Amino acid sequence: MDPIAKLDESITTAPENIEAAETLSALEEVETRLLGKDSVVGEVRRSMGGLEKELRPKVGAKLNEATGLIQDLLDEKRNELQDQELELQLRDEAIDVTLDAVSFPRGRLHIIQQTIDEVIDIFVGLGYQVADGPEAELAWYNFDALNTPSTHPSRLESDTMYLDWGDPRDEVLLRTHTSPVQARWMESHEPPVYIVVPGRTYRTDTVDATHLPVFHQIEGLAVDENIVFSDLKGTLLHWAREFFGPQSQVRLRPSFFPFTEPSAEMDVSCFACDGGEPGCRVCGGAGWLELLGCGMVDPNVLEAAGYDPNRVSGFAFGMGPERLAMVRHGIDSIKHFIDNDLRFLGQF
Repeated sequence: MDPIAKLDESITTAPENIEAAETLSALEEVETRLLGKDSVVGEVRRSMGGLEKELRPKVGAKLNEATGLIQDLLDEKRNELQDQELELQLRDEAIDVTLDAVSFPRGRLHIIQQTIDEVIDIFVGLGYQVADGPEAELAWYNFDALNTPSTHPSRLESDTMYLDWGDPRDEVLLRTHTSPVQARWMESHEPPVYIVVPGRTYRTDTVDATHLPVFHQIEGLAVDENIVFSDLKGTLLHWAREFFGPQSQVRLRPSFFPFTEPSAEMDVSCFACDGGEPGCRVCGGAGWLELLGCGMVDPNVLEAAGYDPNRVSGFAFGMGPERLAMVRHGIDSIKHFIDNDLRFLGQF
């Protein structure tokens, strides 16, 4: 048979044979049949040396044409099959990223920390700085520098957690309030002073619905020239209206604290009933909520810190975040804050 006719036939049948291959291995077999040494193309290539001289160019041209056309068809089919196999592999090995992996619920700030942060934000907005100090404190800063006499009952072991007790000059204790930071700050800073001091405090209280041996306080201190009692009331009124709502009112009742003179307890009008509604869940009908202690800084405290009480004056206040959170959210026991019950904590 004429070699050119053989090559034309091979070109004619090649597309059908190549298209019938459904896998890469099947395509390799087709390629061997069409271009291998036993194929028509292979036979013609081997017979080129025996052809007549004038016939060789024609047969050679047809051979190149057939080889090129068949190879192009094979490459096109190979790319198609490779794409199909890759698609099948991706489908078989696919991971559904919309399914939840092993995960843990996202945490949140404890309700007490939320309360502390909110109170601090209010005073920072007034220009106060946040101050901090050690929880293991010297008795000097916890008591003496705050005008607390050696005979005060709070200095007994039955009231205060001592780490080293016995010699008043170097007694170490777990601070009973955050007020020691006042003395430390004034020792190292010249007036004016405007600080707010959050932190843990410790007392030998028995756990009940309103007491814990470890709790929190937020102390505030302002010392400057010409500070008077009305500045204290105005500052606390602003805080109450920011924390409880613009309708809030405050009242100050005479009290006593060793480090302030005069001293007062501050009440805030009930935010739930706004005036003493009988049976109110928050105030019980009293119309007022007792929240914090405050007063003008005693001159002895200013002198102990190295300030001149004839040149500067100041006020101080202290509040408990646990108390604030209980009042605001209607929580009946302080123990809920430390039970680590997610059913309770998740509400806030």
